[in-house]
Amino acid sequence: MSTPKALVVDPFCHRQFSECESSKSYGGTVFTTSISEFEDIANARWDESKLVDGYAPFCKHIFIKNDFTDAEVNILEINHENEKFLRTKYEARNSKELPVLTRFFPKELVVLDEKPLPKAKYLDLILYSREQIMKENEAMGKEHSEDMKSVPWGIVSIKAQDVDYEIPMTPITAMRNALGKDEGGSGVPLDRDAYMAAYEFWNKHATVS
Repeated sequence: MSTPKALVVDPFCHRQFSECESSKSYGGTVFTTSISEFEDIANARWDESKLVDGYAPFCKHIFIKNDFTDAEVNILEINHENEKFLRTKYEARNSKELPVLTRFFPKELVVLDEKPLPKAKYLDLILYSREQIMKENEAMGKEHSEDMKSVPWGIVSIKAQDVDYEIPMTPITAMRNALGKDEGGSGVPLDRDAYMAAYEFWNKHATVS
């Protein structure tokens, strides 16, 4: 008898897989590994004792070695040489969310053939509980995936990085999370200390997309 799954890639995270149409307009890390293969590997490495608390009780992180994808680190420190390449745009992660202002480096301006982005050493799998995902789906009028009805954790985002601990979410993501579920947030009040820690990091860094 096969072991029941502990993790499933939530549809919100499908934009991070090249097999999905939504990946074509996604500016973050996109995996060529299939969703089913990714789920198989993540579940094979599942260890509940390795769960790390996230920003709310329903959010956890688990860090796994990136020895099975070609994902690159997509965060750069801002300096005098590259700050001129910073761009901003209003962006919503899906049609149900309110657009917010984001800041990024266009990949074609900062990544050179002789200086590519380094391959990520770790993947941070950001997990939401089944109950939280179902609450947010209901608030936004989305149907539940069949897998999510039986699997305890959904992977809602995957960060490719060089460290095996959480990099702060961007301040605007923290603000968006504080919105009600019907606007694409999780309804968790803003934590000022966590927000300021995020500011300290992201005031000096930006994503590459």
